[in-house]
Amino acid sequence: MRRFFLRASVLVLSVVLLSACGTVKKWFGKSDKAPEPDEPAALVNIENPITIERIWGVSLGDGEGNLWTRQAPVLAEGRIYASNIDGRVMAFDAMTGKQLWSTKTKLPLSGGPGVGAGRLVLGSLEGDVIALDADSGAEIWRTKVSSEVITAPVVSQGFTVVRGNDGRVFGINLGDGKRVWVFDRGLPALTTRGNAPPALARDAVVIGYADGMLVTLRIADGGTLWERAVATPDGRNELERMADIDGDIQVGLTDVFAHSIKGQVMAVDLSSGRPLWNRDITGYAGMALMGDKVITADGSGVLMALDRGTGAGLWRQDALLNRMVSTPAAAGPYVVAGDVEGYLHWFDAVTGAPVGRIHLGGGLRIPFLGKKPGPIRATPQVSPDGVVYVVNTEGTLGAYRVIGR
Repeated sequence: MRRFFLRASVLVLSVVLLSACGTVKKWFGKSDKAPEPDEPAALVNIENPITIERIWGVSLGDGEGNLWTRQAPVLAEGRIYASNIDGRVMAFDAMTGKQLWSTKTKLPLSGGPGVGAGRLVLGSLEGDVIALDADSGAEIWRTKVSSEVITAPVVSQGFTVVRGNDGRVFGINLGDGKRVWVFDRGLPALTTRGNAPPALARDAVVIGYADGMLVTLRIADGGTLWERAVATPDGRNELERMADIDGDIQVGLTDVFAHSIKGQVMAVDLSSGRPLWNRDITGYAGMALMGDKVITADGSGVLMALDRGTGAGLWRQDALLNRMVSTPAAAGPYVVAGDVEGYLHWFDAVTGAPVGRIHLGGGLRIPFLGKKPGPIRATPQVSPDGVVYVVNTEGTLGAYRVIGR
């Protein structure tokens, strides 16, 4: 329990330190009072904004609060699946928001859901892993791993691959829940509160580690295909040596992209792990692939687009400076990202210009109680037709789409 709260505190401290590295630019207009260096940027009016429709919204019950699990819903076959910290797992019709089923697991769910082959797989803060039928929510099996699970499992090739918070990775038979293999890699003494979810790569998974290393494992037996250091954990003390890869790793047909909080974004060859390019960008969030672009954010919340082939900068956007942005996502011709005050933002993918925003809600501001709406920390999920699904830390799930300008 002590390690649990230490890691949570370290993530918050890391984000604050990374944010302090940014430089405030006067994009928000004139003011008699200069903003503090780490003060969230004020939101400005958007000229000729897009029209955003809220299709539906539901409450999932208690959200993750300050656990920093960044637990996102998952979209599959016309359904959106979600869970909460109280152990409920729910399925909704993706277009109408109608609840299709709800199951109470009585577990403190914190990782997942992962979905595939008619199964949902989730992990808990107590090291439980549970598989449910995706059509009915009926429990199929449950098992235990060595530590809490705070990322979504991968489901593929008759296996579920589960990342434990102690650095171990488990290959579990999807049919009966029996453990088939374990990959064990130690952790540094000090790490952030978070893990990059395992990223599916053909017949393997790519794992990001707290020492800045990418490791690719075969799903069938857990064998190592290659390892590549994205960042080197050097420094005078444990805090300076932190090099965690915590944001979403992106995998293309031939390439892999990862971001370390040590200040490196790297592209590597999927087959061999050979570096293709790297950029010095400090950040805690992951990234999105968008055609010939890689979209990411630095530690201050500055969004940027990089050329996928070379890493060259294409645009930078500081409208969300110090707003603790989520991992961005691609949504048609737009980039979407959430922020610390519960806003969901749309940006033009070609220019980076802000084009729209909407508030997710799920908590009223009550000044004398200090109550604020929940931040959006989980990566937005996007359907093939551009509908964006997003959840905040208060447990509000919403579906949005652009309907005009």
